Amino acid sequence: MSIKDWSAEDRPREKLLQRGSAALTDAELLAIFLRTGSPGKSAVDLARELLADFGSLNALLGSDQQRFCRGKGLGEATYVQLQAVLEMARRHFKEALQRGNALTSPEITRSYLSAQLRGYSYEVFACLFLDNQHRVIQLDELFRGTIDGASVYPREVAKQALRHNAAAVIFAHNHPSGISEPSQADKHITEKLKQALALFDIRVLDHFIIGDGQPYSFAEHGLL
Repeated sequence: MSIKDWSAEDRPREKLLQRGSAALTDAELLAIFLRTGSPGKSAVDLARELLADFGSLNALLGSDQQRFCRGKGLGEATYVQLQAVLEMARRHFKEALQRGNALTSPEITRSYLSAQLRGYSYEVFACLFLDNQHRVIQLDELFRGTIDGASVYPREVAKQALRHNAAAVIFAHNHPSGISEPSQADKHITEKLKQALALFDIRVLDHFIIGDGQPYSFAEHGLL
């Protein structure tokens, strides 16, 4: 059955307009982006097949051009369009965060960091430097590693914080495995960084781990 034959409340576009984008499933969101299906399959059916093939929406969005274009019904034009959409999302969250306060905009902060770090096939450790009113100065990707982890050096982090004249920082790193729970190593390096920056009166406000789903917040779990 074609999507046109579905009831209005079940069609992805109408559902989004009536209930908001958060009400849609991953397959429904992807179907809106794809716009059309393939012979005998609706856009939603095709989206479900693609999600099963790639393993998750995150894996699909973060795949490189070669892997993406191997997906059924996908190609170079769709890849270019997707990269443009992702970059617009990054710039939107960055501008929204720069206009406000990182502490009073926690959801924007999460979304911005997720947009920046989700999708890498290796670990990236980043630091959001903030002024004394907790406004964004800069986001720097400080360390990159393999899928097994990145080496993080407190001295280098402190040097960058002083260079930016930061009063506070928010750390973030991704877990390519998709698991957002912190490891013992994550907890250990966070404590070392906190101690190192305290020598310069620079506060560590949070540390987010970016995986599948909602980013993990050290502050919200009482780990800072």
